[in-house]
Amino acid sequence: MALINQLTDRLLAVAQGTGELLAMFLETLCHFREAPRNLPSILRQVQLIGIGTLPIGILMAVFVGMVLALQTGAELANYGSQEALGAIVGLSMVKELGPVMTSLLVAGRIGSAIAAEVGAMQVYEEIDALKTMEINPVRYLAMPRLLACLFAVPALVIFANLVGIVGGGLVAEYNPRIAVPFSAYFDNMVGALGYREVLQGLLKAMVFGGIIAQVGCYVGFKTRGGARGIGEATTRSVVISFLLIMVANYFLSRFMM
Repeated sequence: MALINQLTDRLLAVAQGTGELLAMFLETLCHFREAPRNLPSILRQVQLIGIGTLPIGILMAVFVGMVLALQTGAELANYGSQEALGAIVGLSMVKELGPVMTSLLVAGRIGSAIAAEVGAMQVYEEIDALKTMEINPVRYLAMPRLLACLFAVPALVIFANLVGIVGGGLVAEYNPRIAVPFSAYFDNMVGALGYREVLQGLLKAMVFGGIIAQVGCYVGFKTRGGARGIGEATTRSVVISFLLIMVANYFLSRFMM
């Protein structure tokens, strides 16, 4: 009986948290009309998210593309079909690996930072001070970060896709077992990719960016318990973001088929 009660309480807590997260998301959307007044804050967040993450994102993407080409090309070579490597790497990077891997990187680097920053403000009563000054915390904190993630994460994904595809092409040409010229690799990739595939990947990146920003802000607003609570909020933000990104990726992929 105690186990059932504990499970019921946990399910109710999850349902309540989901409802609160959606309610905050809708409230944040309502504040989008005030974005021009908060343009400096939005641009500052775009710089932190985009430019700050770009170097490590490029490094990650180039090795993801290289490993993908190495593993896939070696298997295709066993069947004499390595000329299809460009299409496989291009589609994999644009539709799945680029958006997902980049978003996970942003969630670990930026989502945790958002939760820590907002959580510290909550713990040290800075958010209460904003309310005292009649400044809406959702408009002041959540809205700029959500807008910044909606633009910055797709931009990062574009760079990640390009670098990953180029990295795969280098492996395809210079690995003796694969030996696919870069021109043939590129032509095959261009023939397989279209505007639809590119837009699908960018739409995923935008959704994932929204998840990262909203989860980070929500967890930050719910932070309690001093420095220890801030650390727990940071971990919770990353775990929830990772989980929601994977769940959203499945359903988006299913609906885009």
